[in-house]
Amino acid sequence: MAESLEEVERRIEGLRAEVRRAAMSGDSTRTRELRAELRRAERAWDDALVALAPPEHDPDPVTQPSALLSLRDQVHQVLTLLGAPSAPKLIATVNNAFFGGRMASAQLTSLRRDEERSFRSSPHARPYYLCGALTADRLVPARGLVAVSTWSLPSRVVGPLSARVDFLAVTTRLAEQVDRMAEPTLPALTLLWQFAANVPGAAESFDAMRPVEVVEAARAELAVHHDADRAHREEAASRARTQLDEVHQLFGSALKVVRRATPDK
Repeated sequence: MAESLEEVERRIEGLRAEVRRAAMSGDSTRTRELRAELRRAERAWDDALVALAPPEHDPDPVTQPSALLSLRDQVHQVLTLLGAPSAPKLIATVNNAFFGGRMASAQLTSLRRDEERSFRSSPHARPYYLCGALTADRLVPARGLVAVSTWSLPSRVVGPLSARVDFLAVTTRLAEQVDRMAEPTLPALTLLWQFAANVPGAAESFDAMRPVEVVEAARAELAVHHDADRAHREEAASRARTQLDEVHQLFGSALKVVRRATPDK
């Protein structure tokens, strides 16, 4: 018997809490398992929501109006699709291309600060928080990147190879999403082409682009950089667990400027 929408929502809420606890404990294997289960539950939620409306009004869960969700839920929806720390401009573009929204990147300017204030005032009151990515070298907030608190700490750290690794990972996820769409929209295809054009061997032209081939090309290059990038992230995450409290692991620590003493004359 299929779960009701309310039952799926309760299961998602419980899974998000479990993912957070596993990530904070450093259990990467359990975190990956729970995140996979969470993604399956979120797909079940999409299916259950589509079943509530006549097919001719909402034939594809990917094109559901973002107006049904709050801004933070729209951002979370996009980041769940992308699976990597992302800039507000990309978040807005993906939201508008895949979810039929009208988000502007400027709307995200104060969102992360609001999330930090909310967490400080009432930690873990919400299933997830929109937080920052941390730089691997100094463990300070990476400029202009938004992440999700339920992601593992290494996934929220960016090192010297992470920009390319995350680009390739996002390319893969976008291509997989386009491949799942019964009738991909022009904005979705255009966005995928912008990524595919920067991956060797992914596609010769817009018209010749095939999502499966884009995935294969992105994964081939990703395999070259993945292990080295993961090592950087794991090492930085280990330092962060030792040096930072829970708040700063999520939102980053302030970079302090040390003034050099002036010698007496």
